[in-house]
This record gives sequence, structure tokens and C-alpha cells, in this order.
Amino acid sequence: MFHHSKLSCIALAAICAAGPLAAEDWPSAPLHLYVGFPAGSSPDTIARLVAEPLADALGQPVVVENKPGAGGVIGVQQMLADKNDGLSFAVTINGPLTTAQRLVEDLSYDPATDIAPVALIATSPLVLGVTSDFPADTVAGFIEQATENPGDIAYGSVGHGSGAHLTAELFANEAGVELYHIPFQSYAEVTTSIIGHEIDGGFMAPSAAMPHVEAGKMKILGITSSAPFPSLPDVPVMAGQSSLPEDFRAELWNGFIAPSGTDPEIIERLNSEIVEILAMPEVADKLLAMGWQVQPGSTEAFATRIAEDTALWGAVIDGIEARQ
Repeated sequence: MFHHSKLSCIALAAICAAGPLAAEDWPSAPLHLYVGFPAGSSPDTIARLVAEPLADALGQPVVVENKPGAGGVIGVQQMLADKNDGLSFAVTINGPLTTAQRLVEDLSYDPATDIAPVALIATSPLVLGVTSDFPADTVAGFIEQATENPGDIAYGSVGHGSGAHLTAELFANEAGVELYHIPFQSYAEVTTSIIGHEIDGGFMAPSAAMPHVEAGKMKILGITSSAPFPSLPDVPVMAGQSSLPEDFRAELWNGFIAPSGTDPEIIERLNSEIVEILAMPEVADKLLAMGWQVQPGSTEAFATRIAEDTALWGAVIDGIEARQ
């Protein structure tokens, strides 16, 4: 009995000692970084921009694996399938963490309990693009037109529940106006329909709008970031215009996540390395050229952003469902 107890204590001590030792020795094998979108997409490009310097810092390869589908949900699910091996992570847009639980039937994970935020990487605002001859040149003027013609202004998005759709709904709610939604499959279809005067406008990525603006076929009225965007300094922010609140903000983002239960020391190490990577001018410049602004910050700040956006878009979805 004495020997059995002594052996148990020795085994327990070894197990207890293994935790911090494992974190110190981590990583001892290549990391897998899942992306729920195809190669060449913004999340994929962002993941690869981070993966290369991260591999250098960690001394192990960081292998980006594309698992496209369900608006990024498949990539998160693949990460969770490898749960708690300390080597499986994901780069994802906001949808799988903030709206999927409301928009995806039978979602196999709970973002609040199954996901450990690591680091916000970058944010991208949307712009309100309209036809070149739209009878307003400002967001305030657009709101005035929508107020005088309730339901007559048609806007396009890239599908029900997309960031473009929810942003337009948030805008309409905050401005106190009624807009008419027409879903499309892509931003290309949205901009083609705006140029062809089939619809009046839409919220979209700056990269989708700018070529047409520069060609004189569209105009941009405002941007949804809380501060002027570096690559579009002359485009006014929407916040505070007309009936919009001063804190109006609607942004897409990409972040680095882990399965819940991942060693906190590993998460802290990854956050520290990613913050340093985002401080590299070449990384920030490449992201800005794609329409994304680096957002280095703590794990706690990223967790707060997820919670805030989950509440924000949840309220918008509640409004949509209430009208159906």
C-alpha cells in the first residue's frame, strides 16, 4: 500500500510538472492554421502574411490549410476537430464567431465556450456606394432621400446575413429609415447593378467600389469605420452624420483563434508574436493595400470586440426576424 501511494505521488508530480514544461517546449511540431475560405481570398492572404513571420519566430512551420465553406464555419470546425493538441488554430472573419450561431442551423460549436480568442489581426470598413447621379452627395443627403421616399431606395448586398446586408440594416435602424434589400451572389453583381441603375447603391468593401468611382461610374458617400480610413482619408465617416449616432461603426475583421482549453501560456505567446508581426511596416502596408488596417491588441481586447459585435449584430438580426 505504501509503495502504491508513493508511486502515485511520483506520477502526480510528473503530470503536474509536465504542464509548464510542455508550454516551455512548445511548439515541438508544425502548427496547422485553418482558413474557412479558398486560396487567394482575403482571409487566406491575411493568414499567410502572418504565418510566415510567425513560423520564423516559433521555429516551426505554420501550415495554412484552406477548408472553405459555410461562410468560414468549416474552417473553425476543422480546428475544433483537432481540439487541444496545442498545434491547431484558425484565422477567421467575424461571422463564424459573432453571427453564425444565429444564422447557421445546427451549428456544431458555441463561439462563447468552444473558442479561445488569441489576437485581432485587422479590420476593414465598408463604404456606401451609390449611382453616379444619385440625388445626394453626402450620407446626410442619402438619409434625407430615404426619409422622403420610404422603401423606395434599393440596395444590393452579397446575400442575406452577409456583412453588407447586416451593415445596411444597422444603418437603416440607426438612421430611422426604410430601405429595400436585393441580395446578389457577389460584389461584382452589386456594382454592375449600381452602374446599370438597376439599384441605387449598397454597402461594400472599398476595393469593390473604388475602380468604379475612379472611372466616374459610382460615387462614395461615406465609410463605416469610427475614424477616417488611411487609404481613403477624404471619405467622411458616417458616425454623427444626420441621425446616426456618434459611435456608429460597422467593420469586418479577421482574427486568430484557438480551441478553448488551449494552454494560456501558448495563447499569450501567440498574441505577443502576432502583435510584433503587425508592427512590421511591410505587413501593415500589404494589408492596407488590400483594404485592411492592422489592429494589434491584447487577447482581452479581442474577446471584448467579439462580445460587442455579437450583441450588436444579434440585435440587428432580431430586428430582421421581427419583421418577417
